[in-house]
Amino acid sequence: MPERTQRTASQRVREPAAPRLADPLTAARLPEHDLEDDGGYRSLEFRNLDLSARRVEGADFEGCRFVGAKLAGVRMRQGGFSDVELLQCDVSNLKAGVSGMHRTLVRGSRLTGTAWTESTFRDVVFDTCRAELAGFRFSTFKNVVFRDCTLTEADFQNAELAHVRFEGCDLSGAEFSNARMNQTRFSDCVLLGIRGVSSFRGATIGGRDAQGLVYALAGAMGITIED
Repeated sequence: MPERTQRTASQRVREPAAPRLADPLTAARLPEHDLEDDGGYRSLEFRNLDLSARRVEGADFEGCRFVGAKLAGVRMRQGGFSDVELLQCDVSNLKAGVSGMHRTLVRGSRLTGTAWTESTFRDVVFDTCRAELAGFRFSTFKNVVFRDCTLTEADFQNAELAHVRFEGCDLSGAEFSNARMNQTRFSDCVLLGIRGVSSFRGATIGGRDAQGLVYALAGAMGITIED
């Protein structure tokens, strides 16, 4: 009997919706387009601008593109990114409270030490990003892809992960305690030292990734594996 390759509707892989940006965008300039409390930014391109260490109550970006921009150390209580591209940006140590990303592409960017607490990510792609020690506690992910990202010791504790794909990522030492997974897939990933392995119920793991998960599961159960 031939192998069935057709997937059911619930199993089909759905790509995240791409950002919708105007063409052309208006070039952002400082100080005119600097971050300010509860600022709204529409159809702007932030190219090579330094917005580091800004502290604002909130900021809302819609239809914007960031290229080579610096947002390192930014603090915001609330932030909104809708139809946004972040390309080759430094977003390290950004701290955002209840925030959200929708139809957003983050590519080739540095997110080391970022903290997105109780945030929502929907139709987002993180591509070739460095996100060591990134924090996503109590956040909700739906239809999100992490592709070729470094996520060592990233924190997904109590996160909700629905239709999320980790592809070619290094997740060594990442924290998943009390996370909830629904059609979450891991392929070609490093899973050594994963914490909260019991939360992987509902996930699909690639065969080559399983060994790292076995060691994590054994450690959680107090089992010693000898060579």
